[in-house]
Amino acid sequence: MAETSLWRAAVRPRMLGLLVLLLAAAAVCGRLGAWQLERAEVRGAAAAQREAARVVTADPEPLAALLAPGQTFVGDLVARKALVSGTYDDDGTLLVTGREHAGRTDGYLVLTPLRVATPDGTAVLPVVRGWSPTPDVAPAPAGEVEVVGWLQAGEEAGTTPVDGRTDAISAPQLLTVWGGPVYTGYLVVQTGDPADPAGLEPLDPPTRAGSGLNVQNLAYAAQWWIFGLFAVGLWWRLVRDEAAGRPPLPGDGDASGAPPTDVDHGVPAHDGGVAAGATPPDDRRVASGA
Repeated sequence: MAETSLWRAAVRPRMLGLLVLLLAAAAVCGRLGAWQLERAEVRGAAAAQREAARVVTADPEPLAALLAPGQTFVGDLVARKALVSGTYDDDGTLLVTGREHAGRTDGYLVLTPLRVATPDGTAVLPVVRGWSPTPDVAPAPAGEVEVVGWLQAGEEAGTTPVDGRTDAISAPQLLTVWGGPVYTGYLVVQTGDPADPAGLEPLDPPTRAGSGLNVQNLAYAAQWWIFGLFAVGLWWRLVRDEAAGRPPLPGDGDASGAPPTDVDHGVPAHDGGVAAGATPPDDRRVASGA
């Protein structure tokens, strides 16, 4: 199809008017899609706040009912509140570097192994006791302790722990330092009995991974944007049909607004292409042969 034909079809008054109408419709669809996206953000944030409140106030469950040593840590366990008893091994305490807390990155997470009795013996649970602005941390409570906190998945291995510091809470790496078996997740302390004497700053509960958007409103936004694109695509399809000479819609005229013309007889195409008051060509031939 020649580019000139497309251009001529596109600039016809009828097509230009239709373009304005469909662009207006596309703009409305775009705005409605943006509004739905805003609603998705608002509703997603509200849902996150409700989930955070639920996590804080939830009743703890025994660790043994949630996770066993060496068991694969599944995503549903993130932020589950667990209750566990054991004994801190303060000599194994590590400082986790490079973690932000309350807008600060110059401090450390204090990570201490908790020796937990299991049916098969003793296992090691990594416990984040809190955050410290300095590397000088008081020892963990001695003797049997009962700890309540939130579970979090272990991390990918980082650099090898050196001089009591590490940049990752990775079960395979901790196994080489503490021995095992080691739980594949770790516990972020909420409360302890007896209380930790180190005066560490408590951490917020872990959050589950997610987009932070309400899925339903996000789908509505996508639908509106698709409708807007469809409106523009419809106009282009009509332009191509016009340029290809396909039959116009009923009531359509040419660019001047005149009715379509019968190309075989050069007359307006009313009444089958026969001019008003004229004898049909076939009738004239019959009359002349009579």
